[in-house]
Amino acid sequence: MLISSKGRYALRVMLDLAENSKDGFIPLKDITERQDISKKYLESIMGVLSKAGFVEAMHGKGGGYKLSKKSYEYKVGDILRLTEGTLAPVMCLEEDAKPCEKAWACKTLPLWSGLNKVISEYLDNISLEDILQRNETL
Repeated sequence: MLISSKGRYALRVMLDLAENSKDGFIPLKDITERQDISKKYLESIMGVLSKAGFVEAMHGKGGGYKLSKKSYEYKVGDILRLTEGTLAPVMCLEEDAKPCEKAWACKTLPLWSGLNKVISEYLDNISLEDILQRNETL
């Protein structure tokens, strides 16, 4: 499993919004400067986050973005699944995968299933707040 720049940047943006939540709506320009992400790329990421309801957007003067929920309500696994599509280590374990014709004889399937479970459990138990607080679960 390799997390793309889109997934890594989405997580950084969500952390930025959580860290600066007291400021209300945060202009995109401020986020791009702090995170050193191009405005164009960040706009595409914000579109995905906004469409999924992870962030709220306000246009015009005083506009920008803010989290839709509290930072402790966002799990890293959910953010990465949204941007990456899947966290599964192999295609046959993806959510909408066609059942493999050879699953019954696959000696490695239990290995991949176990890895998938470890990845999911780990990332689904870390919130944005945990990262900001450097929780000992990391």
